[in-house]
Amino acid sequence: MPGFEWKGDLTCSIGVRDLKKAIEWYTTIFGFKVLYVVEEISWCEMATHIPDVTVGVGEREKLDVRDGATLVFGTKDIEAARMEFEAKGVRFDGPTITIDGMVKLATFFDPDGNKFMFSQSLSH
Repeated sequence: MPGFEWKGDLTCSIGVRDLKKAIEWYTTIFGFKVLYVVEEISWCEMATHIPDVTVGVGEREKLDVRDGATLVFGTKDIEAARMEFEAKGVRFDGPTITIDGMVKLATFFDPDGNKFMFSQSLSH
């Protein structure tokens, strides 16, 4: 247990090549809502569908997404989520993986190559 108090919110920061294109992609594909844009620093923060979790996108000249964090979004029906995103042209990394009795996982990418996953728990 840390010796400080958590505030209770989380902002996930993601690097992108083009801020305007990224905002369009994240609002169209995920349905995120723009909270604010700071043009001077090429930054935007968006509300997700998860209370107190936001996604911030920042434009970067040099972007290396190979070793970045993977945001995993839980869903109740991974097949429906995947079908919806695929219909919008989102690129997935192979088929959905099933770990029997535990979880189903589907990996996909934004236009800059940032990696995301859908997960569906099979344990309950």
